[in-house]
Amino acid sequence: MKLKNTVGIVVGAAITASALPVMAQSAGSVEVEAFAKRYFTDSMRNLDDGTLVGGSLGYFVTDDVLLNIGLGTYKSLDSDITGEDIDGRLAHVEAVYHFGEGALRPYVSGGFAHQELDQVGTSQRDRTTIAQAGFGVKNYLNENFFVKAGVDALYGLDHRNTEWQAGVGLGLNFGGKPAPVVAQAEPAPAPAPAPEPAPEMQSVRVELDVKFDFDRDTIRPEFRQDIQSLAEFMKTYPSVTTTVEGHTDSVGTDAYNQNLSERRANSVREALIAEGVESSRVNAVGHGESRPIADNATDDGRAMNRRVEAEVETEVEVR
Repeated sequence: MKLKNTVGIVVGAAITASALPVMAQSAGSVEVEAFAKRYFTDSMRNLDDGTLVGGSLGYFVTDDVLLNIGLGTYKSLDSDITGEDIDGRLAHVEAVYHFGEGALRPYVSGGFAHQELDQVGTSQRDRTTIAQAGFGVKNYLNENFFVKAGVDALYGLDHRNTEWQAGVGLGLNFGGKPAPVVAQAEPAPAPAPAPEPAPEMQSVRVELDVKFDFDRDTIRPEFRQDIQSLAEFMKTYPSVTTTVEGHTDSVGTDAYNQNLSERRANSVREALIAEGVESSRVNAVGHGESRPIADNATDDGRAMNRRVEAEVETEVEVR
């Protein structure tokens, strides 16, 4: 009954302790622990129950397996026969396997221990080798500190007797890899607005056809309005440019007609500039009599060939 009550107290104390962030123990980390255990002795040894106080040092070979060595000293261990205090020590080597992940980790352990108890009234000592097995739970209070509660069964290989220890511990874990940081989920991005439909475009073309009198480069009044309309279009769409092309009929020499066609083209170019079109956007070229559009053998045909032509084209949005 005494064992049952003690185990209930120490296990309950560990479980109800504050369990804060996740564990930090991992392969390569070291644990240092101070412990106090109640020692329940076998009746054949004529000893009162005592207390084992000591410490241990462990190393995690994996994230779950700890190799541990420890040393403790017995306190309040009395002889049933004489009532005298008995000094003693217990050194152990064990492997501890931890279950689960997180702050609260149950464990099982197994290993060997060497116990020495002073013989009352003699200079001799009672030495025995012990096989031990245990179970318990660790509660990692934060990334480094933990509390522990557990029970160990001790089987004396020399005396063939079984004894028990139940206790608590307080420890420090350090040197392992940092505890994983849980990334905060990024909020889902707002849906992109639906793209605007591409505007419907159409091509706009403006042509200019200015006729000239025989052997003249002067613009006739009836064509001034056409030139103004072309100028307004070019000012509305500043990216467009044009080339003004001059022509003649076949009367006269090639050289004369070439010069005449250039003068006619320049006349229209200057008229567009006078209407507000930048000079860099208007070129002028003469083709002489080389590009007739009608028969030069007739008066009407020659009149049609005495001309200046220009055209501009651009894409505009349909509204």
